[in-house]
Amino acid sequence: MLILNAADVRRALPMKAAIAAMKRAYAAFSVGRSEAPLRTHLPVAPQAAAALFMPAFVQDEEGGALALKAVTLFPGNPARGLPFIHAAVLLLDAANGRPQALLEGGALTAIRTGAGAGAATDLLARPDSRVAAIFGAGVQSRTQLEAICTVRPIQTAFVYDPDPAKAAQFVQEMAGIGPIPTDVRVVDLPGTAVRQADIICCATTSTTPVFDDADLKPGVHINGVGSYTPEMQEIPAASVARARLVVDSRAACLAEAGDLIQPIQAGLFTANHIWAELGEIVLGARDGRAAPDQITCFKSVGIAVQDAIAAQSALQTARELGLGQTVAW
Repeated sequence: MLILNAADVRRALPMKAAIAAMKRAYAAFSVGRSEAPLRTHLPVAPQAAAALFMPAFVQDEEGGALALKAVTLFPGNPARGLPFIHAAVLLLDAANGRPQALLEGGALTAIRTGAGAGAATDLLARPDSRVAAIFGAGVQSRTQLEAICTVRPIQTAFVYDPDPAKAAQFVQEMAGIGPIPTDVRVVDLPGTAVRQADIICCATTSTTPVFDDADLKPGVHINGVGSYTPEMQEIPAASVARARLVVDSRAACLAEAGDLIQPIQAGLFTANHIWAELGEIVLGARDGRAAPDQITCFKSVGIAVQDAIAAQSALQTARELGLGQTVAW
């Protein structure tokens, strides 16, 4: 079995390939060629922690992918000098069930989450988009910016985080890397970024909206990938209500995404407001953007088929490049 650490995963899963893989994953999910039950949430009470388990099987024209991702969230870890989140992805041979690879899950999750928003941006954002606004300055925000710059020629990117030091570090680390422009700027107020943005990416764990609906430009595209519980809400309800709303999974978002659940409970719209799953747009079963001034919104809580296809893509590339360590199993 092949073991891929975080550095191996990053080399084996470049963003352009990851975006193509996510389109494949979303299409298989929406056409019914996958099995991906809602994540299992296991409390770890003594540590006020939790473990999440996400299995998936995908069968499409490029073959099968079978994987299980395990994620742990231990809030006491940072005080111990340990990461809050640990993750691992076990990839199995879909033909015979044999374990094939074990991949470091933090890097894979960050890349596939960014790539999912990159796929949505490619399908929904205006072709002339040039300015991005990034909310949050964590790991997820970094791959969000890389992904949208991979599919659109972004010239200026603004970043906002409640911690100015984190935002400044983000700029120092990201400006000019790969497809990212050198013009990456910290802003003190959300509105400064939003009023100029053609594409907005929200990658926070906020329980209140991170920007004001009134600041949105006509034709803006919004990616929301941070909130993943009913209590969290990054995007103003009014923005979701007036946008063409696209999701990764109807069932998962209606069960987990506060950005949808809270406006629905408030009576602003119903579940029928969801225009499409992104896979339906990949397949051509639904249209993407309908007009240049239309606001589009992609809401993702993450689905396990992303991990399965991303892990399969990474394994193929790792074998070609000779990455990782092989162990007897």
